[in-house]
Amino acid sequence: MGSASIDPAILDDIICRLLEFKQARPGKQVQLLEEEIRHLCTAAKDIFLQQPNLLELEAPIKICGDIHGQYSDLLRLFEYGGFPPSANYLFLGDYVDRGKQSLETICLLLAYKIKFPENFFLLRGNHECASINRIYGFYDECKRRFNVRLWKTFTDCFNCLPVAAVIDDKILCMCHGPRAHARGCCHPGCPRSHSHDLGLVKPIEAGPTLGEC
Repeated sequence: MGSASIDPAILDDIICRLLEFKQARPGKQVQLLEEEIRHLCTAAKDIFLQQPNLLELEAPIKICGDIHGQYSDLLRLFEYGGFPPSANYLFLGDYVDRGKQSLETICLLLAYKIKFPENFFLLRGNHECASINRIYGFYDECKRRFNVRLWKTFTDCFNCLPVAAVIDDKILCMCHGPRAHARGCCHPGCPRSHSHDLGLVKPIEAGPTLGEC
């Protein structure tokens, strides 16, 4: 996974702590260290940059819509569809903002991406953009629980997320946000080349539920 890889034992411990939330009272915050979260961001960023901006995936795969910081809903999705690696997943974006636990949500998703890079996929939504999540809650959550520097670390990671996926050369998947800019990267600060022409015309949108191909 490159120089930014994270120790497997540390990664497993982070995932274990995040999943312990299932037995906790609703709304309880998962205790993670700032350094651990930074490691998740840098390791995931390294993987995102190694994979293409347009993912070419194969069925069977479960497709999940907006989570928006609803961490208990994310865990219920996994309970329903199977925890990785028992099932392959594609998330369409909008992981943060609005809900009260964006940090837990994005940390578990990044941890699974690092642990299962070829079976677990994350796309970029319009809320994985600094100008949006600066307003709708993620910035404030990072500042309240840690600091603004950590929010900037997430921003660097989000800038590297792929924007679309095609399943079995038939089903086009993306967040509702980037579709108007499908001929290149729509997010300022993205290190991916603007020369990527995804050739997208009329994307298929998916709602905030779990589907399966």
